[in-house]
Amino acid sequence: MRYALAFAATLALGFATLAQTPAAAPKSRSQGSTATKKPAAAAHSTYDRALLHPSLLKDKAPDIYVVKFVTTRGDFTVTVNRAWAPLGAERFYNLVKHHFYDNAVVFRAVPNFVTQFGISSYPAVSTAWKKTEIKDDPVTQSNKKGSIVFATAGANTRTTQVFINLKDNAFLDKTGFAPFGTVDGDGMKVVEMFYDQYGDNAGIDQEQIEKTGKSYLDKNFPKLDVIKSATIISPAPAATSATKPKSTATAPKSSSATPKSTAPAKQPQ
Repeated sequence: MRYALAFAATLALGFATLAQTPAAAPKSRSQGSTATKKPAAAAHSTYDRALLHPSLLKDKAPDIYVVKFVTTRGDFTVTVNRAWAPLGAERFYNLVKHHFYDNAVVFRAVPNFVTQFGISSYPAVSTAWKKTEIKDDPVTQSNKKGSIVFATAGANTRTTQVFINLKDNAFLDKTGFAPFGTVDGDGMKVVEMFYDQYGDNAGIDQEQIEKTGKSYLDKNFPKLDVIKSATIISPAPAATSATKPKSTATAPKSSSATPKSTAPAKQPQ
C-alpha cells in the first residue's frame, strides 16, 4: 500500500504520514541471510493462519465491543462503537479477533498529532491483506483526542493500518477519516508514551516492513514500541470455522515499527 497525503503548509508533512504510503527511506544495511532467515522462520509459527485468508474473515461485529492492548509501555483499552463507522468497526473486529495486531510495531508517533500502527510483523500476512480495501464510512464522529481511526490512501482504501489521535484533529473530519472507537479512561497516558523521537523524517520504509517484517524495524529503529497483543475482552467472541488455533510458539519480541503508515502513515487509515 502506498499512500501519501498532501496537505497545505504546516500540516503537509504531518498529514502525509497518516497515509499508507511509505516515505522514501534510506537504504538499510543488508543483513546476513542466515541471521534473517532464522528469526523469520520462528516468527512464522506464531500468527493465526486464518489471517492468510482475509476473504473468510467476515464476522459481524457486536454493536459495542472492547479491545485490550498490551504494549511495551503498558496496557489500555479501546471501546468500539459499530454505529459510528460500521465497515471500519467490522474490519477492526475481524483483525483483532484473529490477532493481526499482536507483535506489531508502533512505527509512527508524531507528538501532538497521531500515533500509528497496523503493518503486520509477518510478511506473509502483509501480502495477504495488501488488496483488501473496504469502502469508506460516513464521518459521523469528530477526530477528537483518543479516537481511533483507519488510515487511508484516498477514497475507499482502508485495509489494516490505524491511528490514534493525540489531540483534537477536527481538520481530519473533512478528509474522510471516520473514527470508530475511542481509548478508554487514562489509556491515553500509555498511548502518549509510545516512542516518538525518530520522527517522520527518519526514513522508516513501510515497504520494507511489509517485505521483511519486524526484523527490519528491530535492526534500524530498535526503540520503537510494540503491541504485544490486542484482544477482544467484551463481549468474548465466539469461535468460527475460519479460525484456526493460534500456535503456542512464543513470538519473537517485537520492536516498535511503523504502522502501515510509517512514512506517510496509512492516511490515517
